[in-house]
Order: sequence, then structure tokens, then C-alpha cells
Amino acid sequence: MTPGKRLQGLVAATVTPMTPDGQINLLVIRQYVDYLVREQNVKNVFVNGTTGEGLSLTIQERKLLAEEWVRQGRDKLDHIIVHVGALSLPESQELARHAAAIGASAIAAISPFFFKPTKKDELIAFLEKVASEAPAVPFYYYHIPPLTGVKIRVGELLDGIKERIPTFQGVKFSDTDLLDLAQCINKNGREQFEFLYGVDEQLLSALAIGADGAVGSTYNYLGRKTTLMLQAFAKPDLALAQKYQFLTGEFLNFVIKLGFGVAQTKAIMTFVSGIAMGPPRLPLVDASEEFIVKAKAKLDSIVWPDG
Repeated sequence: MTPGKRLQGLVAATVTPMTPDGQINLLVIRQYVDYLVREQNVKNVFVNGTTGEGLSLTIQERKLLAEEWVRQGRDKLDHIIVHVGALSLPESQELARHAAAIGASAIAAISPFFFKPTKKDELIAFLEKVASEAPAVPFYYYHIPPLTGVKIRVGELLDGIKERIPTFQGVKFSDTDLLDLAQCINKNGREQFEFLYGVDEQLLSALAIGADGAVGSTYNYLGRKTTLMLQAFAKPDLALAQKYQFLTGEFLNFVIKLGFGVAQTKAIMTFVSGIAMGPPRLPLVDASEEFIVKAKAKLDSIVWPDG
């Protein structure tokens, strides 16, 4: 890992490999790291998040996964962000302390979503208690209102947040409200917060208003293609960048119509990477064979600009 290096570009939201009987499979993490670096040109990961089924895992499982990613990512990955959010504040604090102890690059936390905060100060109070358990580790707020139901706008949340959370580094912004994101970037650029976008099919729009990079599940298997989109945008070659975004959107639109979620992402990762990612944990159920056949055929049929 690279201490002090600004987090930009792509961050793969990792899946959690499991054995056929539903236990976490730590044995393939080394192969997973090498695949991301060599095949997808992705050197940043977000562990135990939504794609990783973090809230469906036990605290001990989450610790073991974080430890293995840090162990296998040493000298290979630039940043390992460990998601420590939980419904229970003491559990989230325990995970934050653990992430700091094992040498994670940063931690992140979602809002609690059963008993939900309804006001900015309530949410900040929770995040402050979590971040304070890892006082030397950068902290990101994981904003994902479609799943948490917590719709406190990030632009409002950021006002004065550094005074309450000195380690606050930025936001994983997984929402389609680009007005909120734009206002955050416009108002808080001088704070040098990092804004990482989390809706893969709209990444180019977020880049246009100043997002620093992205955290997403598709970067596990479309990381190299999306990096080419970032490079085209930076040139700038907007027409080429659009072509990459449109093709990513074409694939996602296709699989979403088939029924697309964590289980299906695991199936895609298995056939693209050759690493057995296993089933999801109930209540999620495994992807159907029909989905796998159709998704593979669609992905294989796409003609990318780089051939």
C-alpha cells in the first residue's frame, strides 16, 4: 500500500468469495488481488461493502476478510478501504479499531438503516463515534440512500464536518443525485475532500462535474475498459469516453433486465476471472444458469474501441 497517496481513479468493490456451503473462502484472495492488478489494472479495493455482502457477514468474518486483503495486498495494492459500518455502534467501533490495527489504508461507514438518523447532527454523531476509534486512519462516509433510506444530503452533511471528524477524507457517493454531488464538489473543493462515485453506469457524468474517481462492482471485471474511459476523458477525447460509457451501460442495461445484483456479479466474476466466487449468502440466491449464459454471450459480443 502507498501511504499518503491521494485516492483517485478506480476502486473495485470486492465480492466476498464463498465455498459451495456458504463459508467465506480466504484461500482465493491472493489470486483475486493478482487478477485485479494484472488483468484489470485496478490497484484500489473497497472491502466488506455492499458488493461484498458486508452486512450479511459476522463481525469475525469481516475481520478475517480485511486481514487477508491487507496481507495479500501488501506491495501490490495502493489503497485498501475497509467498510466498518454496522447497525450496532459498538460493532462498528470494534471493526474500526481492527482495521486500524491491521494497517488498512482507510475506513468507511454507511449510516445505520433500521433505526435511521433523520437529521444531520444525528448522523454525524454516529460517524464521529466510529471514526474516533481509528484516529490515524482516513475516514469516508458511504452515502447509499437507495439501500439505507437515509436521504440526508451530503452537501448539508459536509458543512463543518472536519471539525467533528478530523480524519474525514471524503465520500463514496452511491446515488444518482448529481446536483447534490456537484454542490459538494463546488463548495468543498478547498477542503480537498475526495468524491468517489458509486453508480457505474453514470460515472462519466460524475467525472464531468469533478468526481475524483469511482468505487464500483463492475471495476472487478471492466476495470481495464473503464480506465481507458478515464484516460480518454482526461485527454480530453469526450467522444471516445462516451463510447466506453455507452458500452458499459449497454451491458448493464441488458443484465439489469435479467435481474442483476450481488449474486449475478459473483457469477460474472467467476466466468470472467476464472476464480470461483461461490454463491451469495441467504436471503440472496445464486444466479441462474440462464443468466450466466446470456450475460456471458452479451459481454463477449461487445466490441470495445481498443478491440
